[in-house]
Amino acid sequence: MRNTARWAATLALTATAVCGPLTGSALAAPASLYAPSALVLTLAHGDTAALASPARAVTLSCAPTASGTHPAPAAACAELRGLNGDFDSLRASEGVMCTKQYDPVVVTVDGVWQGKRVSYERTFANECVKGSFGTSLFAF
Repeated sequence: MRNTARWAATLALTATAVCGPLTGSALAAPASLYAPSALVLTLAHGDTAALASPARAVTLSCAPTASGTHPAPAAACAELRGLNGDFDSLRASEGVMCTKQYDPVVVTVDGVWQGKRVSYERTFANECVKGSFGTSLFAF
């Protein structure tokens, strides 16, 4: 049931982020020259997203301008562009000291990045380790 609720929430947030601008006078405007980039990022406490309920969720839209409920959309979009949308290339910052306490945090990203479907999940040992990856993308 949790997985079904997660997908329903992700689908609703993605639809709102992608289709929200298509209301009212925007329907008469020509199509955007930018490939859509609208993501839903969730954070949960647990080993996998399938077994954990999301604690927080934010939206992030990067084209044509950075927006969404993410606390720092411009910085997160810039970081994502620097990675060419490859979440697996995120590396921990050097010099960050974290405890060895195991309190797993799982982050998911679902949506569209530059016109391509994205689905990403990563489990970090704890909040400190999560915070050491990137500067702003997972800071929500």
